[in-house]
Amino acid sequence: MAIVKIRNQALNIDIAEELEDFDFGYNADWRADKLIARSPFRDDNRPSFYVHLDGDSAGTWGDSGSGQKGGLLALLAELRGECEAEVADYLTAKYGAPTKPGEPIRINAPKLRTRQTHKTPEPVTQAVSPYLKTRGISDEVQRTYAVGYGEDKPGFTAIPWHTPDGRLANIKYRSTRGKDFFYAKGATPIADLVYGLDVINERGETEAVLCEGEIDVLSWRTAGIPAIAVGSASISPAQVDAIKRSSLRVLALGGDNDAAGRRLNERAETALQSHLRICEVDYGDYNDANEVLIAMGSEGLRNLSNFTVFKLTESTIQLRNISVK
Repeated sequence: MAIVKIRNQALNIDIAEELEDFDFGYNADWRADKLIARSPFRDDNRPSFYVHLDGDSAGTWGDSGSGQKGGLLALLAELRGECEAEVADYLTAKYGAPTKPGEPIRINAPKLRTRQTHKTPEPVTQAVSPYLKTRGISDEVQRTYAVGYGEDKPGFTAIPWHTPDGRLANIKYRSTRGKDFFYAKGATPIADLVYGLDVINERGETEAVLCEGEIDVLSWRTAGIPAIAVGSASISPAQVDAIKRSSLRVLALGGDNDAAGRRLNERAETALQSHLRICEVDYGDYNDANEVLIAMGSEGLRNLSNFTVFKLTESTIQLRNISVK
């Protein structure tokens, strides 16, 4: 825990906990006072990204490869796909105002705030992405999910995010040459959306795989399997609620094959097991769905998600923690 000033208020924030759900590479070095890792924003062959987790510089970060640096709000806003004001709201609500020993607890009067409105991003020009084709994503699936590009954003593939009823809410721009990405400014936060849920609801589909990223959803769909994504290795209350309200009845947990992905699976199961029948995907030696698609093709990926397990008599099988192969 470290003291970080947010809106002139000193909050005791567990910075490591706030960052652990995001991908910093397999060789991330989590020290007591500092994270040293590969950059989450670009291709990085060696660890050149750092975040101070404790001390006077707690929350500050830098990327020696790109020259970027900043504070905790800017970092979490980029990782969460939100604006800094929304991150400040989140941190303030979670960590509250610390008090000194012996000091009485003071509860501030609530301030009435105007509900923040989010901009609807400009629609992208729909087109098949050569970059996604190199990742094994079919032309048909790219058209289904309205993949394209921004006229003023060369070198980036545009991946639209929609509300559960199909309205354009945000756009992720993913570099075609590296890991760089960014979201449409002022749009609905990714934490309030579930990627691909609009397609699920429109088709009335009842079974899907839960993933971290959009490319994994596109990979599953290329193999003929419905899928959704939450945009990171964390699932928010808004995302849980949207999934509960959807047409889904069976969910295969398909977070990445690493510690963060397993945490996502665990949290999703805890939040959804009373509403959906739950099973797990076993990626074997691969990290995620797209790796399987590239290495083994659509048939190999389909073999990992056999929903027919639920066609058996429910009284004779254990529906939780099934490794679906």
